Amino acid sequence: MRKHHPENERTKRRYVEYLKHARQLSEASIDQTVAAIADFEAVTGWRDFRKFRIELAQKYKRELGGRTNPKTGRPLSKATVSSRLMALKGFFEWLAGQPGFRSKLTYSDAEYFRPSANDERIAKAVREKPVASVEDIRKVLAALPDGTDIEKRDRALIAFALLSGARDNAIASLSLKHVDLDRHTVFQDARDVRTKNRKTFTTWFFPVGDDIEQIVVDWCALLKERGFGPDDPLFPATAVALGDNGFEAVGLARTHWKDAAAIRRIFKAAFARAGLPYVNPHSIRNTLVMLGERLCDTPEDFKAWSQNLGHEHVLTTFTSYGAVSGHRQAQIFDQLRARRDSLASSNPDDLDDETIAKVVARLTRKVT
Repeated sequence: MRKHHPENERTKRRYVEYLKHARQLSEASIDQTVAAIADFEAVTGWRDFRKFRIELAQKYKRELGGRTNPKTGRPLSKATVSSRLMALKGFFEWLAGQPGFRSKLTYSDAEYFRPSANDERIAKAVREKPVASVEDIRKVLAALPDGTDIEKRDRALIAFALLSGARDNAIASLSLKHVDLDRHTVFQDARDVRTKNRKTFTTWFFPVGDDIEQIVVDWCALLKERGFGPDDPLFPATAVALGDNGFEAVGLARTHWKDAAAIRRIFKAAFARAGLPYVNPHSIRNTLVMLGERLCDTPEDFKAWSQNLGHEHVLTTFTSYGAVSGHRQAQIFDQLRARRDSLASSNPDDLDDETIAKVVARLTRKVT
């Protein structure tokens, strides 16, 4: 039985070019889309796209809905099902406008790949994820050894993630020249650094403590002692050599990590060592937003905090990272109850001018 259709392959190659150059999608997003299309072809017997019928879309949705995750044995998540269906919807919408397909397909045909409204809501639901506090990260740093250069690197890496708020892929591609210790800044230059959407911006060190900043300062000094120059990686990959027991780590290489996988492994091992639940490197940005919500007194303060994370709009910071955790929500409501009880037990006429001024100032700040 054949495993592909020659004409379909040519069509998919054109679609990949469209996604890459017209839609400007990343390689990872394109790979996921191509995998979804290939999966649809397999279910429908590699039928020519020109012979598409809406019954094929319905068949695929039924088949996908009945699948289980091979690792867990549980049904595929609604998010996974939804992403595959929406990838196919986008593909067939594009296909309906291509020469040779306009008489075979209509734009409404692609709508049959749309997940149900209920499934879409489940797939897009925002669920609370574990977020470490600044003190949690201090515990992690305190639990880490710093005897070897590799151990010092791992410790400095976690401290830098909190100090800069940089994404893990950006951290993996930073060089020494991008960090200015005198100005307390990190220049995330998209020409060299793998920033999201290839934005270029400057980040000032977040006010997370002199002790955490000192770890990074000491690390940069150590790299210079080891002969690392401005273009060398800020966090070098591990040098590996053949030893008595096979390949083993022997120090620091002068190469950048190709991706952020090693950083995630370092975080996972570090949090396990400290006896804390694992949080991924990206969630450190949530930690910083939680800190900013407490430290920033004015809209201008929080706008600067938001820009420091690379966000063009403050709303992005609030909606994507600013959710109040369940634990913090409970604390806030305990404080509100205590405040209510305090006010209920006092006579408004007994409030002095200073107390009234504080209440008015707090309410005014909340409104603005």
